[in-house]
Amino acid sequence: METWSLDNYNSYVFPFLSLLLIVLWMVSRKGSSIWTLQNCPVDLTGKTAVVTGANSGIGKAVCYELARRGARVVLGCRNLTQGRKALEDIQKATGNKNLLLREVDLSSVASIQSFSQKLLVEEPHIHLLVNNAGVSGLPYKTFTSDGLELTFMTNYLGHFLLTNLLLKGLLSADSARVVNVTSFRYKYGIVDEQHLVGAGCPLLQHQHYDSAKLLLILFTEELAQRLQGTGVTVNSVEPGIVKTGIMKNFTWPYRIIYCILSVFLKTPAQGAIPILYLSLAEELHGISGKYFNSKCILTLPVKSALDPGVAHSLWNTSARLTNLQKMIKKE
Repeated sequence: METWSLDNYNSYVFPFLSLLLIVLWMVSRKGSSIWTLQNCPVDLTGKTAVVTGANSGIGKAVCYELARRGARVVLGCRNLTQGRKALEDIQKATGNKNLLLREVDLSSVASIQSFSQKLLVEEPHIHLLVNNAGVSGLPYKTFTSDGLELTFMTNYLGHFLLTNLLLKGLLSADSARVVNVTSFRYKYGIVDEQHLVGAGCPLLQHQHYDSAKLLLILFTEELAQRLQGTGVTVNSVEPGIVKTGIMKNFTWPYRIIYCILSVFLKTPAQGAIPILYLSLAEELHGISGKYFNSKCILTLPVKSALDPGVAHSLWNTSARLTNLQKMIKKE
């Protein structure tokens, strides 16, 4: 007969309670977005957009809408097989043949550098960059080949590096936008630069994902300060809780409960709306360094995401860990 232990609690009770709280949170936040795609007349013909994590879920839904509006869309994908299928689906649905599939792994410094160098040759003017790719459910202190913590690299450092390496293309456009996709869970994160290399203060279960999303907001605010007066704006947004493949790395108890509760979740198309709002809305022209919630409402982040000194220090550490200055000099 099996005896009850703390492991049983962690494996079954904790995920159930966590997801139950998520459902209750969703119910409490029910309501439609203040913005609708149908009321946005923006045409993107002649514009180039780059979207990471474009092979499925929210990323694919964003690419579909951008392509439908005539944009030249670059699908940045780690999995080219899935990316190719996404590209074909979008082309078939929109009739837009002006789509490109390019390989980029946000967990690899070399992959990001290669992607950026090749893309700037092909696309010297970039009007929109959507930093959407992400990962969750991996054990903390899982490391990349560069010696960086994998969850922090994929959800934060990779976007930091990619955005900086594509700045030349963004700055050369008449005006451009950067949209950083974060999560409502950033509120439970901790700012500790040592986490980027798998050290620092202890983290609770899955808190490394929350912390990475918090760092992404701090990056957004610091980058906005650095880009003042350039015509390039950068904002962050949470899409809400969306039915995607984000749970694929979690243990089976989490995944089963997530599947059961998925009827309460947004579809990828619904989750894409806040991201598209920041990407398209004419009323946001010139707005930068801000955070928007899943209802497309400008919201003040929690205190830990508002310290300019912390954001500046984080920038310097991130630049050092990714060898940013060395890469820029090579270009």
